[in-house]
Amino acid sequence: MNTTPTRTEPPRADCIADSAGGITFDIVGEASPGAVLVLRRRGGTTAADVVRLPLTPTGEGRLRAVLPSTVELAEGRWDAFTTHGDDSGEQRIEPGIRDLRSLVDRAPDPHRTQVAVRIPYPTVDGRLAVRCWLRAPHAEAGTIGFSHGAMTLEGRLYGAGLDSGAVAEARLRGARKDVHRVPVTVRPDGTFTFTLDYEPLAEGRGDEQRLWDLWLCPAEAEPGQAAGIRIGRILDDVWDKKGVFRYPVLPVEGPRVTRPTTAYPYFTVDNDLSVRLDTLR
Repeated sequence: MNTTPTRTEPPRADCIADSAGGITFDIVGEASPGAVLVLRRRGGTTAADVVRLPLTPTGEGRLRAVLPSTVELAEGRWDAFTTHGDDSGEQRIEPGIRDLRSLVDRAPDPHRTQVAVRIPYPTVDGRLAVRCWLRAPHAEAGTIGFSHGAMTLEGRLYGAGLDSGAVAEARLRGARKDVHRVPVTVRPDGTFTFTLDYEPLAEGRGDEQRLWDLWLCPAEAEPGQAAGIRIGRILDDVWDKKGVFRYPVLPVEGPRVTRPTTAYPYFTVDNDLSVRLDTLR
């Protein structure tokens, strides 16, 4: 006679994220002997895109899996499942309580060469996934200020030094040779700042929408060189900033602007920082 309890609902996981990049998953609703938690990178095709974590009983009908910070996950979105030891009966996991307090205003060790971030989050269809970033080095965007027709960004570079001749680049997406450079001020505490005027981004363009991606580059780098460091914001508990962070839409004016144009910074789906310009026909 089979005495294994029958699952009546999908497994649900309460998650605790720590500042080092580890995550603890406490699962309810999974009673199968030998069950494991599986993390699978969306779109991945190699063995490294699947991580299996043992589930151990913790009492009160719960099972626990621990993702150590030392286990490297490639950048991307990792869907969470429970399955048996023989990979049968795979089930997606529903998100429960997510304790992300340790991720707020996180400050990584400045001496580490890379920054790893993992944030458990609910997908659009109500399932559990983990958003991972792995940057080496990483340029973290901080406060953004605004003046007439310009934005000023303050940030910090992790995993590398920043020379006094560093520049910020705005690279037009889809047009590799369209690059606008501005000088970067490096402060003694390791932070940096720069001001980006919007007018040069509108010059000579007839298209209605332009997306400019922001990069931090050493002085000797050739304009548009891929070796630059993408500027983004990942050191907090917000896994998708695009619909959360809203910035002022400013008019772009000047002798080089021939039609009504507006500009504003925004975060992409990867939490990288870009600037959008819109021009009226």
